[in-house]
Amino acid sequence: MEVAKQMGIWGAEHPNSFVISAGDNFYPSGVVSENDPLFHYSFENIYTAHSLQCDWYPVLGNHDYHTNVDAQVKYSQVSRRWDMPSTYYSKEIVLKKEKAEGKEDAKDKETPKGKALLIFMDTDPFLHENKADYVAKQMDWLKNTLQNASADVKWKIVIGHHPFYTVGPRIVNSDTLTMRKALKQLFDDNKVDVYLSGHEHSLQHLKPDGYTHQFISGAGSELTTVTAGVPYSKFQAAEHGFMYFAIDANRLNVKAINYSGNILYETELTK
Repeated sequence: MEVAKQMGIWGAEHPNSFVISAGDNFYPSGVVSENDPLFHYSFENIYTAHSLQCDWYPVLGNHDYHTNVDAQVKYSQVSRRWDMPSTYYSKEIVLKKEKAEGKEDAKDKETPKGKALLIFMDTDPFLHENKADYVAKQMDWLKNTLQNASADVKWKIVIGHHPFYTVGPRIVNSDTLTMRKALKQLFDDNKVDVYLSGHEHSLQHLKPDGYTHQFISGAGSELTTVTAGVPYSKFQAAEHGFMYFAIDANRLNVKAINYSGNILYETELTK
């Protein structure tokens, strides 16, 4: 509730188009139907600020898979702001226009700034051998979605629950290594700028070898430890909080903000 309160305060003071939930949306065992009371106790009655009454784009986490994941898709027809059209999906977001300097004609003062491609993955099945067919189908979709992105897409951002790098407790466990094997080369080949995940209960920015930056934002409730001094880690904090992304055609700014409203870390990717 303290993190949710600060998200509301931050959203009231900064432009906010939508919210992304990086999985494990309902503890401890997901929801049983689109009418499950947890939708109210853990979502509607927690994120109550006016600034958070925008579209929410969730992905599924391992805890969500303990019961009925389709219920979270169906809840999109119940809640005005919960928007999960499928277990995996994509959206092209039009980047806001920006005044062009030196233009006197009013018609020329604002110039379109392209799009960001957001790809929302369903990562838990990657960890289960009996889901191989589903994973293969999703990987084909992922590859095609990346390769067929609109010509005006400036940033490619993939969201999934499980990280492919971390400095939390799962640095070398099977979850992380499985996702790395599945995703890293595909991300490099298709110049994916950012992979955003949860799963680890902390805030992290990692830049391993290759093209893609890994951000982890999983500090909305329980915390787990982080390890300092890992070469590919640019930032790690076991503090309650969230991340705020601001994007235009040439800049992707990321801030890690704790529940008190302090900016713990800020970085900007440029093109």
